[in-house]
Amino acid sequence: MRFIKTIAALAAMGSNIGTSAASVFTPTKPPAVPLAVRSPYLNAWLQGESGCVLPGAWPRFWTGNIQGWQGYVAVDGVAYNWMGGAPGPGPVNQLSLEYTSTKSIFTFDVAQKINLTVTFLSPVYPDDIQRQSLQFSYVTVTAKSSDGASHKVQIYMDVSGEWASGDNSERVQWEFGTEANLYYLKFWRENQYQFKEANEVASWGNWYLSTGFHDGLTWQIGQDTTVRNQFVSNMTLANSQETTFRPVSESWPVFAFSHDLGDVQNDEVERIFTLGLTQDFVINFARQNNTLEPIPGLWMSFYNNSDMEAVVSFYNDYRHAVETMAQLDQRIENDSVEAAGKNYSLITTLALRQTFGAFQYAGTPEKPYIFLKEISSNSDIQTVDVIFPAFPIFVYLNATLSKYLLDPLFEHQESGAYPNKYAEHDLGTFPVAKGYPNGDDEAMPLEECGNMIIMSLAYAQRTGDTGYLSAHYPILAQWAQYLIEDSLVPANQLSTDDFAGTLANQTNLAIKGIIGLKAMSHIAQLTNNTDDFKDKAEDYLMTWKAYAINYDASLPHTTLSYGDKDSHGILYNIYADKLLGLQFVDQSVFDMQSDFYLTVANEYAVPLDTRHTWAKSDWEMFAAAVAKNETKEMFIDKLAEWVGKTTTNRAMTDLFDSITGEYPAGGPTFVARPVMGGMFALLALPKE
Repeated sequence: MRFIKTIAALAAMGSNIGTSAASVFTPTKPPAVPLAVRSPYLNAWLQGESGCVLPGAWPRFWTGNIQGWQGYVAVDGVAYNWMGGAPGPGPVNQLSLEYTSTKSIFTFDVAQKINLTVTFLSPVYPDDIQRQSLQFSYVTVTAKSSDGASHKVQIYMDVSGEWASGDNSERVQWEFGTEANLYYLKFWRENQYQFKEANEVASWGNWYLSTGFHDGLTWQIGQDTTVRNQFVSNMTLANSQETTFRPVSESWPVFAFSHDLGDVQNDEVERIFTLGLTQDFVINFARQNNTLEPIPGLWMSFYNNSDMEAVVSFYNDYRHAVETMAQLDQRIENDSVEAAGKNYSLITTLALRQTFGAFQYAGTPEKPYIFLKEISSNSDIQTVDVIFPAFPIFVYLNATLSKYLLDPLFEHQESGAYPNKYAEHDLGTFPVAKGYPNGDDEAMPLEECGNMIIMSLAYAQRTGDTGYLSAHYPILAQWAQYLIEDSLVPANQLSTDDFAGTLANQTNLAIKGIIGLKAMSHIAQLTNNTDDFKDKAEDYLMTWKAYAINYDASLPHTTLSYGDKDSHGILYNIYADKLLGLQFVDQSVFDMQSDFYLTVANEYAVPLDTRHTWAKSDWEMFAAAVAKNETKEMFIDKLAEWVGKTTTNRAMTDLFDSITGEYPAGGPTFVARPVMGGMFALLALPKE
């Protein structure tokens, strides 16, 4: 059956070539469209190979694997496809796609009779850990007559068992139920394996497709072709479920709702669906003594450990979500335009859901955690040099969130579970945060020591929580001692750009460590400790300038590594000086680099360094944030152009070729990574 589905999807995509050309994209056509993106496991996209046209295309998990999700609409007895690659009805005509920070809004023309609007709303609540703790997303379908006449309209949506298991040979079970004003279809993997994944999909938890009760609501659970043909033929479902539980790929069970909207004319008629996942425990975490402890989903504390209370509450919260997200969308739009224009807002609005889609909220209201999954690179959990490029989004939206990300790293290392004197790179492989009791993590000692110190100070500055610095002062000072030993002349080691390999005497890595020492000086003063770091940082900076800058070049600039005058790279680590308001690195260094970047820019970006033509969009925005206006505009305009033209067709990558705009030849393929929080680098800077 999957073969038939795939062929049908390709055929439907082909039939949409004409509609793709007609579709309007606002603010641009993205590489992929976020549909339901709320957590590492609720992370579904419309990939760009569809032309960002929803009818005829299967939504996909961030890995690229299909997640069966089908939508139909029937008008005056004729059915049409508005989402999904199932065979059968032809596609509606997509008129437009608009994305905001939290919404993807599709509008369709159905037979020149009905305007259909489908909105995928994945709310982001930076100030509300209760609401953000739920792994659920909204889909609303709204119909209105386009020709002024009255038309009979029915709408349909189903999801498949593919959501519940990354292994299609695994059996799924299901049930239908009602609760309060809600109808729900629950399905789950029969063999539950807590804290295990199959192809990056959680092997534990319960999935729910839900909708509110209205006259004309019907439902059905069964084989995909049976259920879908039932709607296409009858415009209604059978209110029945098959009783034979089976593997995902055996007669492809789907879970479907249909709403009869009745006679639709001038008034909009709307129906709301929710889709999501509940998991009682979400992370296995070695807090202390290398003993793993299951950590509950934060949602459990707020919803009495009850799936149904969470499902009903999320559905009933829809109006609040719409109002609150409209305000957040507007805030990000306005602030981005004010900071750097429309092209900048085009970038930031696409980055919000992707960033928060990598977070799992855990713990209790008294002790909340945010665990980060390093999506698509190697699935590490709590990777310090992934939190760091994402950090601007927390500083901008709510700096307290950064504490919830840093706490697991401090707790684990302060327990003595990590033997090295420098900062740990990550805590294991998601969702098991067991750490590295043998000290055999991916070693980025200078990188992570600098990152932890810089982020800790940034959190304290923006929240006023200097007690946090006092509580962690011993280990911060330990990491600073490593910076004293290694930051001025870095040993041969990795930086966060580990795909480029190790390198000795890295200019950009050295300045991170030196700025880290200056930050530690401020931490010592804020916590009434002896400042053993200020003089060392200032001495190192003077020497660094002599080692790092090629003064003989026609436009002086820093080198990639000390003494290599034929090299250069983006000096993105000086961003931390401005973020922290240190006024430490000479303004002449910022201006020098700003002038130089204009001379080495390629079609879509400034290359990361002279080893490749590859570019990293997070570091592009770090550099843009501290550059002169002309250079800042260059960085932003090129990245905005790349977003609209790139042939990369999955959730926005942060690594691409600066000349072709494609994934880097011979390099890694990064998608859906939370480092896109770095797009907010301009908005995170202190207000003057």
